[in-house]
Amino acid sequence: MKLFEIAHSRAGDKGDILSLSLIPYEEKNFEKLCEKVTPEAVKNHLKDVVQGEVVRYELPNIKALNFVCYQSLLGGVTTSLAMDTHGKTLSSALLEMEID
Repeated sequence: MKLFEIAHSRAGDKGDILSLSLIPYEEKNFEKLCEKVTPEAVKNHLKDVVQGEVVRYELPNIKALNFVCYQSLLGGVTTSLAMDTHGKTLSSALLEMEID
């Protein structure tokens, strides 16, 4: 299954750092997301975009995950010539990730 079937995502940026939230539609799927959507899996899925480390923060009180992806925005908004300098479309890219 793809992540978009059980979760939604938002993206934010600060310089060359991308932040991706991952929030299940139903709380019961939070543990599944914790098990399957590891920092390594996200880094591998976004390997053509994320050049640096991926750090995952678990937010169990609101049943959400946050992935901080370093070196992801070609230098950031003020220096990048990328079409999506803020990385907003990368939340959709994350939701295309397949999990078992």
